[in-house]
Parts: sequence; C-alpha cells; structure tokens
Amino acid sequence: QVQLMESGGGLVQPGGSLRLSCATSERIRNIGFMGWYRQAPGKQRELVAAIASGGTTNYADSVKGRFTISRDDAENTVYLQMNSLKPEDTAVYYCRAITNYSYWGQGTQVTVSS
Repeated sequence: QVQLMESGGGLVQPGGSLRLSCATSERIRNIGFMGWYRQAPGKQRELVAAIASGGTTNYADSVKGRFTISRDDAENTVYLQMNSLKPEDTAVYYCRAITNYSYWGQGTQVTVSS
C-alpha cells in the first residue's frame, strides 16, 4: 500500500507560478511510475506529467515548456513546478503512483484567476 499526500495548490493569477508536492510512503526508487494528473469540472482526468523510475519524463502538449516534473529520492517526494499558469490550468491536481497496483492521492485544487 502506497500512500500519497499532495500539497501546494492554491489561487494564483495568470502568469504566476506554483509548485505542487507529492510525498510518498514508499521509497520512490521502488516506484516504477509517478505522474501528475488533473481534472477540471466537467472534463475527464488527464495526464499532465510523468516520471519513470529511470528518470524519463513526459508531458502533455498543453504544458510543455511551462511545467517541470522532478523528484527528490532522499525526500521520497515528486514535484510539479508550474510556471506561466493560465486560467485553463485550473483543475484538481492528483498524484499517481504505479507499482504492481495504482495509487492516487486525494488531490489539490489549483485555481488560476485574476
């Protein structure tokens, strides 16, 4: 059982930045896949960014060049640095870990509005 705890969401103006954190109860080196997803009202949950155990990353086209996923193995934490935020980035952001099973965090709200 992997427990995930997200933090760092909030209200930010367009063009601003936020950093989300996802702390895990398992050593990140033992987790094959970790990703950030988001779900806006009335829309399906979508992958935003992911990082594999070997360090390979991938991003949704809509966030490339603006968001960066990274991890701190010592802290067992994955981060999502979000820059140049847009109103369309408003959503609940979820952390996901995949080992032999899939685990989700509780989500953190990100609102981009002036």
